[in-house]
Amino acid sequence: MAALLDVRDLTHTFGGLTAVNELSFQVQEGSIASLIGPNGAGKTTVFNCITGMYRPRQGSVVFRGHSLRGMRPHRIAQLGLVRTFQSIRLFPNMTVVDNVLAGRHCRTRSGVAGAIFRPPSQLREERESLQAADEMLDFVELTAHRDDLAAGLSYGDQRRLEIARALATQPTLLVLDEPAAGMNPAEKDRLAGLIHRIRDRGVTVLLIDHDMRLIMGISDHVTVLNYGRKIAEGTPREVQSNPAVIEAYLGADEE
Repeated sequence: MAALLDVRDLTHTFGGLTAVNELSFQVQEGSIASLIGPNGAGKTTVFNCITGMYRPRQGSVVFRGHSLRGMRPHRIAQLGLVRTFQSIRLFPNMTVVDNVLAGRHCRTRSGVAGAIFRPPSQLREERESLQAADEMLDFVELTAHRDDLAAGLSYGDQRRLEIARALATQPTLLVLDEPAAGMNPAEKDRLAGLIHRIRDRGVTVLLIDHDMRLIMGISDHVTVLNYGRKIAEGTPREVQSNPAVIEAYLGADEE
């Protein structure tokens, strides 16, 4: 498998605090990869650097041969790298289908003139976007809530709606920031199945989560951070037995 995402010597600081320190890792095409670590390890900062929310102080981020350093988030999304957020960011007073349609913005071309004069190309694009949105709702099993307001969905359904909106952008790499946060065990099992099906559609997945059962159950490769530095990487089995990882999560006996 080729490296779809290649991160080299990534460093980011906030004043005198180094949140990410010379981090290097790769995400292989067609895989489910995870980035884990204790609270404050720098995981979300890494995601923000990868997706254009932050400009790294140093290092490189290369996606499909394109350097992402200094690129704006919407341009990165157009390249096929799309994310969800730790805190749910839906449009609560819009319908479920309209939330998914919002994700089609980076794949459409019509502008203000098209909306006013309604040429055939505009109508065709609207039909195609609506068809894609309905397909994504069916994929995440939310078709029954298509015309409901997003605010009325359960917490787990809102998480899946966010994923559907991200998938509507037609990503090559889907980056999930703590998708299982706040979910009950049944919802987490459903999420694990959804992530596997996303990978089976040909979309590579990179995620952060604190649920080790979820991470170790679905990941092909795991990278572990502590205080902004990579302390281990490998298969779930290799990472679980790594002394540095055990110490980071559980502490060490001073003796």
